[in-house]
Amino acid sequence: MKIINRYFSVLLTILCGLTFNANAQQKISPDDSNLFSAGYAAGFIGGLYDAYYPYKKLKQHGDFGLGAPAKLDGELIMLNGKLYQTQATGKTTLINDTGKTPYAVVCFFHANKVFKPVKQMNKVALFHYLDSALNKVNGIYAIHISGRFSYIKTRAFPPVEQKPYLPLAAMLDKQHFFEYRSNSGDLVGYKLPAFMEGPHISGYHFHFLSHSKDQGGHLIDMVSDNITIEVDVLNSYTIDLPQNDDFKNFDFKKDRKEEIKSVENGKK
Repeated sequence: MKIINRYFSVLLTILCGLTFNANAQQKISPDDSNLFSAGYAAGFIGGLYDAYYPYKKLKQHGDFGLGAPAKLDGELIMLNGKLYQTQATGKTTLINDTGKTPYAVVCFFHANKVFKPVKQMNKVALFHYLDSALNKVNGIYAIHISGRFSYIKTRAFPPVEQKPYLPLAAMLDKQHFFEYRSNSGDLVGYKLPAFMEGPHISGYHFHFLSHSKDQGGHLIDMVSDNITIEVDVLNSYTIDLPQNDDFKNFDFKKDRKEEIKSVENGKK
């Protein structure tokens, strides 16, 4: 009887340990180091501007990111779990959770690298600096840059009105540019590897939000003054795809690398 009791005691201890470990693992969210995308970048660049993914659901996958509002009505940025929209008028506002997006990329941001460059840099110099610091060719990096900028240039597109929608590269003459000087704010963005091109935009992609929360847009150029760079190294990504006819019938065979490059830089 003592042997049997000892056996059940050991078995109970093992089961309790397994239960504890299982509960501990359940508390670790897979989203903590995951990049989540609503929509497919190449499809969005090609004209899939109809919103389908709710902002409320987007916030379940991240508190940091960027994207586009419904029907391409400006630019979207998420910082500290709040969503802001910069319209083609330049108006930047905090928006509620009732809307939807055609394309957005988010993560839960936890900085594990911090850099404080001591010299002024324009966008090209900044990207070179980041390349030297983030040197894993196939690394997935979320990047938060905060501080003061001598110069910031951003852009936003006006909303599309009726189908068929033109690809973004064919709408560059419709974009609106904004220039800010001696401005403090945040750059929210990513550096993504080449193997993610298509479903995502590879390379660098940043949106700007002023500390006053009334200026923003897609980053075109900049000159940093005094900034701090925080980086979160991610290790996975997931994609939610639209389940509508436009997406199901979209031609993904076309190579849109040059289009994406033009759209990112704001010029052909």
